Amino acid sequence: MKLEFEVTVKAKTRTSDKKREPQYRFGIGEWYGKSFVHLSADERQFFARIQGLPESERPPQLCPFLSKGGKSVNCSKAGGICSLRSYEKPSDGGVVAVDSRASSIRTTCPNRFEEADTIYRWIGEVLLGDEAAVPVGETPFLERVQGPRSVERKAARKVGRIDNVLVVPGVDPLSWCPVEKQAVYFSGKKMALEFESMSVAATEGLPFPLVNRRPDYRSSGPKRLLPQLEIKVPTLSTWGKKMAVVIDADFFASLGNMREANDLSNAELAWFVVEYIDQGPNFRLQPKEILITRLRDAIEGLVAAVPIPRAKFEEAIRSKMQRLT
Repeated sequence: MKLEFEVTVKAKTRTSDKKREPQYRFGIGEWYGKSFVHLSADERQFFARIQGLPESERPPQLCPFLSKGGKSVNCSKAGGICSLRSYEKPSDGGVVAVDSRASSIRTTCPNRFEEADTIYRWIGEVLLGDEAAVPVGETPFLERVQGPRSVERKAARKVGRIDNVLVVPGVDPLSWCPVEKQAVYFSGKKMALEFESMSVAATEGLPFPLVNRRPDYRSSGPKRLLPQLEIKVPTLSTWGKKMAVVIDADFFASLGNMREANDLSNAELAWFVVEYIDQGPNFRLQPKEILITRLRDAIEGLVAAVPIPRAKFEEAIRSKMQRLT
């Protein structure tokens, strides 16, 4: 009897001595261009409350990345969130802080790349030999093919656009290159849950995200960016143009290995990878690296997967069938 008691005590001791791990969740990195960590409680509450207003009554907020050259441009992204970052909550329920393992921001709005025209000077210098090249906004690239049922239409509907076209001013014939910017989508419940919680009371300290979310690179890469490249790059290549693709460092790290072209003349696209430097109230975008590739090598990097064995696939089917019965 005494022995049983000792065993039970030792088991309980081992369980209680086991160190509980902190919780990690992705939350808002930047809100209307401002670092979430450095927003005051009142600012967080204000931004949260305006999300619940009808769009016509919502006070406009400037986009600091599109506002330049004396021109003010309002944020057009629902919720106003520019980026995500990871936060950490201690196991004892203590003070929430940024993730101690790593807490880089992940771009969720493509307009975040517009900061100070840094990417355009960089791309212009590398691909056009002129950092003074000027970005032109979304430009139609594809037209819908007219079939028998659409003969009566006055004009073909535009169904494909290039995000930006970078043009060297005052040069004839035109000297230009296309630019595609890709942010990351996130998976998980909508941010409306966070907005509702933060709008109730202006609490000091960082709020820990209510639910799990994560950057969804599988949707953003193979499902969104890949089709754009497959459709556009072949035609651009026949025109003698290189596609510039802008992504952040975390997106780039999520890709598989891509064989680099031996020279720009043999490449079809160039990856311009940016990173963000934490400068307190704000983050600063800066160039990190360039990778030049052929389209086929870019496809391998974006897919970054191989089919599972047939037997394993069929076993998954059997498992699903059993749950249906």
